[in-house]
Amino acid sequence: MTISSVRASGAAAPATRPDRPDPGPRPRRVAVWYALFAVYAGGVALFSGPGNDRSWGIWAAFGYAAAATLAVAWPSRRGRRAALAASLAGGLVAPLTWLATQAPATPDVVVVTRSAALLLHHATPYLPSAQLAHGGWLAYNPYLPVMAVFGLPRALGLPGLAGDPRPWLAVATFLLLAAAFRAVGSDRAGSRGYLGRAGFATASPVLAFPLAVGITDPPVLALTCLALALLAGPAWTGRSAWADRRDWLAALALGAACAMKYTAWPALVVLAVMIAARDGRRAAARFAAPAVTAAAILAAALAPAAVAAPAALVQNTLAFPLGLTHAHTPAQSPLPGHLLATLGPAGHLAAIILLITAGLAIAASLVTHPPADAPAAARRLALGLTLMFALSPATRFGYFAYPIGLYGWLALSGQESLRLGRLLDRGQRHRDPAVRVLRAASDPGLRLRSVQLMEQGDASREELPRLG
Repeated sequence: MTISSVRASGAAAPATRPDRPDPGPRPRRVAVWYALFAVYAGGVALFSGPGNDRSWGIWAAFGYAAAATLAVAWPSRRGRRAALAASLAGGLVAPLTWLATQAPATPDVVVVTRSAALLLHHATPYLPSAQLAHGGWLAYNPYLPVMAVFGLPRALGLPGLAGDPRPWLAVATFLLLAAAFRAVGSDRAGSRGYLGRAGFATASPVLAFPLAVGITDPPVLALTCLALALLAGPAWTGRSAWADRRDWLAALALGAACAMKYTAWPALVVLAVMIAARDGRRAAARFAAPAVTAAAILAAALAPAAVAAPAALVQNTLAFPLGLTHAHTPAQSPLPGHLLATLGPAGHLAAIILLITAGLAIAASLVTHPPADAPAAARRLALGLTLMFALSPATRFGYFAYPIGLYGWLALSGQESLRLGRLLDRGQRHRDPAVRVLRAASDPGLRLRSVQLMEQGDASREELPRLG
């Protein structure tokens, strides 16, 4: 390949212009995904007992089926938007509204709304130990203080759907995912791409199902994806002052997640190790310290009484999820950790030992083979969370939304495709002209600038925009 051939390819009009919305995946591929969503929702409707899960499955099956039909019958940008609207309406909006207005509040909704009322009146979202002893499992609040924010609308007096935590959880999840897709630069073709990706992710069963029934994991997952996006950065971001500010924003996002649920804390460890391998230990410390500080400040600001007297905090958020209280959590899906715990004290101890062993194994892998970039960190985090949920004494299948969501994030954000750019970028160290030409040809938006630099005889790595 010669420079003239690159110039010719750069002069040709690309299939997707950088200043126009991304045409997105092929309609049939989108239709296949919606059809798979419909099959899953139909299975939930058929095999779940009477209750919220079946209600969601019925609504969602029709919504996803309509979306698949629209994607095939209307193969255009407007058709994809109509399909997305149908999936959002049937998979999330309609079942959420129905369950919030026609069905009894789910345990998660009860806990979140009660924690907000306690926070307003007693400066803590947790019941004291004396009341926990006689209140049953529903008296416990396994969430960290920031989660109570989603119950504040009801505690402040908003009635009906507006006061239910579920719409606020859904809106927060969508906005955070939109910010994440925007930050990672996956919307190179226009300003609407990131909104479509955020809508598709929110409408998928991975997020729509838990949001409709009031489960609180989606915004935590969305904050984790936002932190990953900020640390990855768009292809043209180098290690600059703006990149450092993105690291700070990522630390704040992850700190907020860590102040919601303990399930976000493994992400802090994995991302700190990734930054240490990529940018050095000082950079990792500059990331971890603000994240921990933000989590501590948020927790102290929203629950000062709980921080001053942490006994109730420990009982609610540590002892209860680990099955160390008289009241046992209803999270009892038949996974290995729970099955061991049902065998008695010895089985429970064995599950705890296996959980610790898996954690140590993941920690050892971080030392011996640290992730070098955000996609590798996401995959390592997904593996660690999978082991943690599978071996925990108190667990449920819904927790696997985290690892599935992380892999979905990688696919929708195009992070895996950026790995090629990083590999090509490393070739710049050897000043390989073939690598420079291939790197320029990999992105239509970079071709002209790359050709100009090569024609000037500039061999400096810093003058070419980075892909990763």
